[in-house]
Amino acid sequence: MSSPARDGGVPTPPGGHALRIDPRALGERVLPHVLPVVEETSAGGLVVRTQDGIHCAAVIARRNRAGRLEWCLPKGHLEGDETPEQAAVREIAEETGILGRVVRRLGVIDYWFTGDDRRVHKVVHHFLLGAVGGELSVEGDPDGEAEDVEWVAFADLAARLAYPNERRLAEAAHLVLASGA
Repeated sequence: MSSPARDGGVPTPPGGHALRIDPRALGERVLPHVLPVVEETSAGGLVVRTQDGIHCAAVIARRNRAGRLEWCLPKGHLEGDETPEQAAVREIAEETGILGRVVRRLGVIDYWFTGDDRRVHKVVHHFLLGAVGGELSVEGDPDGEAEDVEWVAFADLAARLAYPNERRLAEAAHLVLASGA
C-alpha cells in the first residue's frame, strides 16, 4: 500500500520514492511533434482579353492535394530576385501560354497549409494583366501542374473558380475593367 501523501496531495508510490521520468527518454515517437514553418511567396493573377465587348480571363485546371481537379488562377513561386510582378507575368505565361502586361495590383491572399513534413505560410500576390500575345496552352508549364486552360467570361468566373478568395479577386478585376480604369 502506498504511504500517505507527504504534502497533502498525491500519495507517495510504493517504496516511498516518487517516479520521475526524463522526457528525453521517451523519444520523439511519443512526444508531440512540432512541424517546422516555411514561408513561401508566389504571384499570379488574371490575364484578360476582351472579345466582342466581353472580358474573359485565362484560368487553369490543376489537381488539389486530394487529387480532385479544380479551376483556379495561374500562379507560382518567385524565382531568384524576381519581383512579384515579374513572377506573375512569367507564371501566367508558363501555365496559360498567354503573355500579359501588368495593369495593376489586385490584392494578396495569405493562407496556411500543412504538408507531410512542414507547415507552410503562403503569401500570393495577384495582379490584373492585359493579354498581349500567345496561344492558350499548358505545354509551357515546367511543373506540369496545369492540366487544362480556358478563356472564361467574367460572368462565369464565380461558378468556375474553386476558391472564394480567387472569386473575390475576379470580382475586383471585373469592377476595374467595367470602370474603364
